[in-house]
Amino acid sequence: MTEDINSSIQKKFKIYHELGRGAYGIVWKANDYKTGEDVAIKKIVGAFQNTIDAQRSYREIMFLQEINNHDNIIKLLNVIKAENDFDIYLVFEFMQTDLHSVIQANILEPVHKQYIMYQLLKALKFLHSGDVIHRDLKPRNILLSSDCRVKLCDFGLARSLAQSDCIEGPNVILTDYVGTRWYRAPEIIIGSETYSKSVDMWSCGCILAELLSGKPLFPGSSIVNQLHRILEVIVITKQKDIESLSSCGLYPTSIPNKKRKILIHNASKTATSLITKLIQWNPEKRIEVETAIKHSYLSTFHNPHDEPRSYRKITLPIHENALNVTVYRKALEAEILKRNLEFSQKMKAKNKIHELATKIRSDTKKKYENTNNNKIWPEKKRYWFF
Repeated sequence: MTEDINSSIQKKFKIYHELGRGAYGIVWKANDYKTGEDVAIKKIVGAFQNTIDAQRSYREIMFLQEINNHDNIIKLLNVIKAENDFDIYLVFEFMQTDLHSVIQANILEPVHKQYIMYQLLKALKFLHSGDVIHRDLKPRNILLSSDCRVKLCDFGLARSLAQSDCIEGPNVILTDYVGTRWYRAPEIIIGSETYSKSVDMWSCGCILAELLSGKPLFPGSSIVNQLHRILEVIVITKQKDIESLSSCGLYPTSIPNKKRKILIHNASKTATSLITKLIQWNPEKRIEVETAIKHSYLSTFHNPHDEPRSYRKITLPIHENALNVTVYRKALEAEILKRNLEFSQKMKAKNKIHELATKIRSDTKKKYENTNNNKIWPEKKRYWFF
């Protein structure tokens, strides 16, 4: 296992075991020798082997740099270049598991499911208020701690609508190379090039349904099968809803007339209500995150004073459609250099403060000891009145 990890990384971290691997990299649990804290190390294999991978690596790092202080978004602790100048190592705070594994284990109580959904919407409220869409929401990208804290991860497919708007105009052209098919919104499946925050809300509906039922809501075996599964559940009655995505390439020519399947068996009325508002064919009719987080299903946890918004539009330093490996590589290398310089400056400042505090403590101790040894005490004045 450790043969996949650079020796320079192994000098800084004690590697425990592999947590998982996918098409874009490998993740290990490790311990930071310097801080003594457990971390997760993600190796992005071939971060710059082509334009798509370079863009994904760039987004993963830069968005987390911009959004690194939210309670429900994973914290990126460090970025380290590999010795081969081809891979990149990302160091994250450690989380015990992900939502996919927890759902499979069937260990969640109803209140846990509400709490998980509430935290996910908290993260999305922050992102959407900053005009960022995640585009890859699925149970594997929702990390969990042993005390049921949620951290949203994997921002490799995230996109800034604010940045795209100011460059490309209101009709942002976005790629359909997003997410696992089962959690994709209909407009992505049928080939729309323009979509918005509502795609994340559809994914939330799929995730909540899976939380409640223990199985994926729309486990399509292909794009066409995925679309058919959705149309077997979604009730489309108004012509404008049928035509809402008619400009897309793979527009369904017929809508099934047979009786719709029950969405979720044994789900509460409030849970069904929220899912129904999230799983809407027409993107304009899907509930927005600001409203969803106030839904009665989440009333136990809803706290407007602890649901922060982003008060600025979140953008990246370079154009989203740079589409040039060299541009992304240079931008990331500059960012890593900047981080290392900032870290070095912080450490120097921290060391100076530590040295000053040590000197003050030492001087105070010497003065105290000197005072006791020589018994230098102010004389007591005695007053005689007779």
